[in-house]
Amino acid sequence: MATINDIGFSAAVNVLTAIAFLLAFAFLRLQPINDRVYFPKWYLRGMRDNPITSGAAVQKFVNLDARSYLKFLNWMPAALKMPQDELINHAGLDSVVYLRIYLTGLKIFVPITVLAFVVLVPVNWTNDTLEGMTLVHSYIDKLSISNIPTGSKRFIAHLAMAYAITFWTCYVLRREYQIIANMRLRFLASEKRRPDQFTVLVRNIPQDPDESISELVEHFFLVNHPDHYLRHQVVYNANKLADLVEKKKKMQNWLDYYRLKYERNPSERPTTKTSFLGCFGSKVDAIDYYKSEIEKIVKEEAEERIKVMKDPNSVVPAAFVSFRSRWGAAVCAQTQQTSNPTVWLTEWAPEPRDVYWNNLSIPFVSLTVRRLIIAVAFFFLNFFYVIPIAFVQSLANLEGIEKALPFLKPLVELPMIKSFIQGFLPGIALKIFLIVLPTILMFMSKFEGLISQSSLERRSASKYYIFLFFNVFLGSVITGSALEQLKAYLHMSANEIPRMVGVSIPMKATFFITYVMVDGWTGVAGEILRLKPLIFYHLKNFFLVKTEKDREEAMDPGSICFDSCEPRIQLYFLLGLVYAAVTPFILPFILVFFGFAYVVYRHQIINVYNQQYESGAQFWPSVHGRIITALIVSQLLLLGLLSTKDFEESTPALLVLPVLTFWFHKYCRNRYEPAFVRNPLQEAMRKDTLERAREPNFDLRTYLANSYLHPVFKAGDHDDDRYSVADDDGWMEEEVIVPTKRHSRRTTPAQSKYDGSDGLSSAVPEKS
Repeated sequence: MATINDIGFSAAVNVLTAIAFLLAFAFLRLQPINDRVYFPKWYLRGMRDNPITSGAAVQKFVNLDARSYLKFLNWMPAALKMPQDELINHAGLDSVVYLRIYLTGLKIFVPITVLAFVVLVPVNWTNDTLEGMTLVHSYIDKLSISNIPTGSKRFIAHLAMAYAITFWTCYVLRREYQIIANMRLRFLASEKRRPDQFTVLVRNIPQDPDESISELVEHFFLVNHPDHYLRHQVVYNANKLADLVEKKKKMQNWLDYYRLKYERNPSERPTTKTSFLGCFGSKVDAIDYYKSEIEKIVKEEAEERIKVMKDPNSVVPAAFVSFRSRWGAAVCAQTQQTSNPTVWLTEWAPEPRDVYWNNLSIPFVSLTVRRLIIAVAFFFLNFFYVIPIAFVQSLANLEGIEKALPFLKPLVELPMIKSFIQGFLPGIALKIFLIVLPTILMFMSKFEGLISQSSLERRSASKYYIFLFFNVFLGSVITGSALEQLKAYLHMSANEIPRMVGVSIPMKATFFITYVMVDGWTGVAGEILRLKPLIFYHLKNFFLVKTEKDREEAMDPGSICFDSCEPRIQLYFLLGLVYAAVTPFILPFILVFFGFAYVVYRHQIINVYNQQYESGAQFWPSVHGRIITALIVSQLLLLGLLSTKDFEESTPALLVLPVLTFWFHKYCRNRYEPAFVRNPLQEAMRKDTLERAREPNFDLRTYLANSYLHPVFKAGDHDDDRYSVADDDGWMEEEVIVPTKRHSRRTTPAQSKYDGSDGLSSAVPEKS
């Protein structure tokens, strides 16, 4: 178990590492050669000039202004200066609300930390219960509830603290929910025209032997939405074509690399090998080889484009349907279209850049099976990950293992090694084990068939949070307690084990303190250094960049990785709420994380991150729900802990708290969540009316024409494409709708653009 010296050693290592990262960032960001790495957002917006294009030769790469180095910390106040409204215009509502998660943590834990250190720390410290027990403990544990004797009336202070934590947390959460709901409604009301405001995604379109999917969609919406239907875009299975385009792009990068290499050394033609990453196979001329490979891919791509154009099986039973008004789209997206609730399923279309095109081709009927498979796979992933978690806990509890396995004692007897192993190694080991997890969970979410990047990130975040809760939190507590008290468990009766676990759980705070310092302090400092993007940018700039467009593509601004960052924040909420009334010593470490992360991520959002989508803060209900879950877990764990302390009088009082918290959660869901899942018809009508008054002649059909066209079909996305569907006889400029073959088409009360008759005047009853 980590002692106060081990915690001090870990704090020193992490603080020094974080300071080193910050100093390196402060120096590197001032160098002109790194300007595109640390300020890519401004370049993408065309609001920043390249400092390398002017000045002396040395000044193009190195900042020689000594005065600028004296202000190396001015990025911190600069990150806090931009007002919230300006930040929303600059980065979007998603980014601003993401920052409010950190602010929410500060609002919750600053008063709780002060109260805990004023009330609970003196109550816990002024006892000597642990001195008379055989449990492995440290001085930090004397600040915890474990140091209170069983049956003591001092537990009333912890009971009162639990009520204070609950009421204050609920107050902050309700206030934040109200503020963010109002921010979302204002954002949607003031937002500029976007294609997704007029468009609905229709899925599970039933097959018809007489009509194609495109004809069927037009027919259905002309009949059922005659006054509001405008146009539609059928969905094509172009996944293979997209793979070919991506493969061609990679080949083009290699060709550019070898061309630049040859330009620098014209005396020698570059060569490569034809197998596996250019390491095996016969040696050939690299430039000729990649030229021939690109030509092959171009031919194959052209054939695949024609196949997608001509083959009816390439059309997926789904379509993006656009309406003449936001009101019409809102009515369609939020209502059931037929008496059969399993067909013609409608939902709001994601904004075009948010669409995950690969999953649109997945048959809708297979989604349930896919989700069942992933649920089973996720269960086993959680189960088998217990093994590395137990290994990490073995590193954190060397003193407990020494008692059961004395032969290990000489190995860890040196003070410096012992402090490093117990104070620093467990946190870094756990972080290493979790590195690949977000990638695995994102793959699972994609397999489930979600059709937008935002929904994929929210689903992955949900899985990651569940994993952190069961494996990192509960797994660490259970396996850690078992390892720490191994010898004590072997020599006690079965009736005494629950009591011993109740005493041991608070002692795991030392392990979580080390993890907070490694992940929350050093990890956040590493985020602002951007070491990986820095290295990759300069490698690409040296080997691949020929034009300004190439240099822009070499920038990697990244974005807020909501699927991995938000669950980690929630782990800190969980730790803070659980240990606030149990081991308050952890709270200052969590406060440092929330404050430091808020400043760093605000800077990154202003200068670096380029969000790939804008959901209007749709993720906030999930954030709220997970904090509520952490609050209820903290109440139940305190209830169980006090029950092992012969303080049964607390049980009725503590049982009230989860009930009140759950009722509060239901209230917030009913009161505020509708603003995040439904669009008010009143607001849609108001915005439509204003736009018609301001722009009565706006051509909405042209504006929406190619908004939901698959990216591989859009001309201009790939400058070297020889074939573009948008250039082939105007295909996909407008859906080619042929006259219907169904007799029921004669009842369509609107005119088809390929039908010369008036739909209303020709509507006659169908003959029986």
